[in-house]
Amino acid sequence: MKLGPQLHRIGNDIVAVYLIVTDDGITVIDAGLSGQWPELISELDSLGRSVSDIRGVILTHGDTDHLGFAERLRRDHGVPVLVHTADAARARGEIKPKTSWGKIKVGALARFFWYASRKGGLKTTYVSEVTTIEDGQVLDLPGAPRIIGLPGHSPGSVAIHSAAADAVFVGDALTTRSVLTGENGPQPAPFTDDPAQAAVSLARIADLDVTWVLPGHGAPWNGGAAAIVRRIEEFRAA
Repeated sequence: MKLGPQLHRIGNDIVAVYLIVTDDGITVIDAGLSGQWPELISELDSLGRSVSDIRGVILTHGDTDHLGFAERLRRDHGVPVLVHTADAARARGEIKPKTSWGKIKVGALARFFWYASRKGGLKTTYVSEVTTIEDGQVLDLPGAPRIIGLPGHSPGSVAIHSAAADAVFVGDALTTRSVLTGENGPQPAPFTDDPAQAAVSLARIADLDVTWVLPGHGAPWNGGAAAIVRRIEEFRAA
């Protein structure tokens, strides 16, 4: 799915993966679920590209529904997988996240697990080797992605800003559709380790001059960063 000249999405509003596409190659943001691999190949085919054009996978954090096909790209195709230092052990499967469920609607949760089961989400392949990244780094990858630390959802959660793609990728720092309730619209993401820290961290993207704010779950947001941060603050206040 094309969002912009250098910006594509695979998956859907339940679990999304993003591609920054340039003449120099492709950067993959998050790796979704392992069963989304055919969608990746189909999207590459539609662009006249192949897996050999992928220069790196950046993980917004180390949760299992963002690891998907990352190890397959690393192991079989030599693509480096990058994750913040504080989430490296999480991405390798050495530690498990704390789980806080919050409000649940059975139908929405069942849909999430049904989709995940169809796409290989019930069995995780962790990443054997990762390249660690830090807050403030500008990576030598297509789209010149810049790392913005957003601890809260996990200790090593990050946003990834690419001016070339006119986007900031936020993983689970926020959501526009809760997988637990099915509620649409900007809101804090569920399964967050430290909700108070996540709220403070989110302010770090508010001044970004981008059109797209792209969560791991929910519809793409094209109303700018300041507006979505304000909407989430209003959601919390309500």
